[in-house]
Amino acid sequence: MNEVRAISIFVRAATLGNLRRAAIDQGISPQAASHAVMQLEKSLGVRLFHRTTRKLSLTEEGQRLLQNVEPALAMLASAMADARSAKEHIAGPLRVSAPKALGRALWPSVLEFAALYPDVELDVRFDDQFTDLVAERADVGLRGGSPPAGGAIARRLLPIQLIVCASPAYIERHGAPRTVEALSSHRCTGYRRANTGKQAPWEFMIGDEIVYREISAALCANDIDAEVDAVLAGLAIGQLGSFSAVTPIREGRLVPLLTRHMTQRESIYIYYRHRTEQPLRVRTFIDFMIAKLADNNDFFLSASELRALAK
Repeated sequence: MNEVRAISIFVRAATLGNLRRAAIDQGISPQAASHAVMQLEKSLGVRLFHRTTRKLSLTEEGQRLLQNVEPALAMLASAMADARSAKEHIAGPLRVSAPKALGRALWPSVLEFAALYPDVELDVRFDDQFTDLVAERADVGLRGGSPPAGGAIARRLLPIQLIVCASPAYIERHGAPRTVEALSSHRCTGYRRANTGKQAPWEFMIGDEIVYREISAALCANDIDAEVDAVLAGLAIGQLGSFSAVTPIREGRLVPLLTRHMTQRESIYIYYRHRTEQPLRVRTFIDFMIAKLADNNDFFLSASELRALAK
């Protein structure tokens, strides 16, 4: 027996004073309504109604039950209404997970969303570990690398180009390497991965293959923004993600090097559970981030720029 359903029928029958009218109100047959009330009485071990051919009235036990369940049913109805309103009003908690490495690139768009939808309670967690949406109770995740597995829906937003860069000041003092091998005679930065603690190798497109090289680091950090700052300060050459490097390249604060060996193997993704299960605030955030970031060339070098740099 569905007790909540049976109690709802009982309350409507008591309110309307007629089981047939209660059945119509609940969208069921009179026989089904009568059976539900009888099952409820059997479960409780008491009679809830005095029944005659013309009239339905509450017993003392029925009156007591009605008084006890009406507030609970009102709270249930209110909770259901709140849940339905979440589909109509963009408000409520929204938990987002993103890697620290993408903070500078993603944060302006997140702030713009927050300004547009002030009733959304944003909780953004920057963590370089991959987030399992279900285990961490997150609504939306963003990550760089390969598409996430595990049943999540992933939408590619941006390519990640790995660009060897140096500041004009560094090149003026030390010159620019012309080959991958020449990097060994230069000061270089390194990035230590949060998930493994190991220094990431640099990667290069040589011919039709991606080749990985262990580059000795004069300065190593486990924070991409710190690495970018070191390269901008002219302390070393770095291999930086396009989401960090493109703006200073276009502003002339960084110079791309060895561009013919640049790789574009990975991407930035937004991932989430099935959209049909999501409240409006979550779907709105997903659509907003896709509209702001998908194939936005503020974050990567265009084909025409790469051709010009290769000359």
